[in-house]
Amino acid sequence: MVERSRRADARRNEESLLVAAAAAFVASGVEAPVRDIAARAGVGTGTIYRHFPTRADLIIAVYRHQVDACAEAGPALLAGGATPHIALARWIDLFVDFLVTKHGLAAVLQSDNTGFETLHAYFLDRLLPVCAELLDAAAAAGEIRSDVEAYALMRGVGNLCIGADSDPRYDARRLAGLLVAGLRQAD
Repeated sequence: MVERSRRADARRNEESLLVAAAAAFVASGVEAPVRDIAARAGVGTGTIYRHFPTRADLIIAVYRHQVDACAEAGPALLAGGATPHIALARWIDLFVDFLVTKHGLAAVLQSDNTGFETLHAYFLDRLLPVCAELLDAAAAAGEIRSDVEAYALMRGVGNLCIGADSDPRYDARRLAGLLVAGLRQAD
């Protein structure tokens, strides 16, 4: 029982670290000091290094954690949403938040081409099926057109998010919402 509780504690610590690191990366970029991340997480710096020996390990873990959270949200939104189109719109909002708030993660990760390709494949493997499921459900309900591919939608939303880094007045979420609204079936 002690071992199980210790593992649960370690998982909570790791979760706390990933959330704190993501917030620090948004606020200060991926070069945020480890002591700031530790303070946000309420742990010592040694705990961070025990879980993530290098900054690259931490960056990759944050990226994967955010991808996983976005992927897990899709089915939950579909199960609990008023309509499949509303679930799709809410998931796209989460996807936009993920894309916009990963400030600098992609740029840092692209410096290691093999590592970036692996993470990009993980991103697609986890998120494409979720987006496709949401699109299929909304199309089956007659709410949206049926000829939209998940990859095309995700790519379009990603392109709409590009301007968010350079202009604080740019509202990627609003633009993505317009895109999703445009998927509606003509009445």
